[in-house]
This record gives sequence, C-alpha cells and structure tokens, in this order.
Amino acid sequence: MTSPAQHVAGFSWPVRVYYEDTDSFGVVYYANYFRFLERARTEWLRALGFDQVDMAAGGVGFVVRSVQGEYLKPARFNDALEVRSQIAAVSRAAVDFAQRLYRGDELLFDGTVRVVAIDMVKNRPVSLPPALRARLSPSIPSSSALPT
Repeated sequence: MTSPAQHVAGFSWPVRVYYEDTDSFGVVYYANYFRFLERARTEWLRALGFDQVDMAAGGVGFVVRSVQGEYLKPARFNDALEVRSQIAAVSRAAVDFAQRLYRGDELLFDGTVRVVAIDMVKNRPVSLPPALRARLSPSIPSSSALPT
C-alpha cells in the first residue's frame, strides 16, 4: 500500500477487521462494508486538506444520496483489508466515489457511493466548495477502471 498523501487520482486506506465488525460466523456484517468505505472517503478528504468538521462549521456538510454494492467474497475477523477509492464523477453538488475493498489482490466488495453537499442549516443541496471541486475534478479518470 502507498501512503494516502501520494494519491491524487485515487486513494487507498487500510482497514483491519475487528471482532465487533463480524457476525456470529466471524464474517464481516454486510452493513460494515459501508462503514469501511466511509472511513476511506473521510481520510481521503482529510489528506486533500478538507476536514469535514471545519466544513460543517462553515455551513457545508455531506450526505450520502445513494449507494450500490456487490459482495463478491467475505471478509473475516482479523483480515487486513484495503479500500481503494477513485472519483467516478463530480457534478455541481455531488461526488460519485467508486470504491473497492481488497484483501491483498483479492477483490471482496465493489461499490459506488454518491455524496451530496448540503447547506447544514437549510438541509438543501448546495454547490461543492470551489476549492474542493478544484481538488477533486482532476482526479476523475479517463476510464471507469479502478487502480488495482
């Protein structure tokens, strides 16, 4: 894995599966995959210099508009995983993240998350902050393939 700061077009974030992440069979509970993806998006924004607490204090927050995911293989207790993220699209108020979860080179989960910027007071969509849009727009790949 490379360090988060080295990523411009994509971002990688390590995740360790803890006992609390699993069901009674020792397999990661399905909803926790989205928690792992959320952590990776938050850390990517932080690595780009955008802290969500500071953004919220300025009146802008993010909400998840939609998620899609395909569970390909189970992750298990104590697995060392990696979330590989890429920007799929940026619009006026939304960012589509293509995110995959790997155990080594083995793809376990393939997902897409659309996040929308909102005015925290009015709870309505707003344009992405210009500085954030400028940092994310060059990250859009010319093809939809994620780095492996």
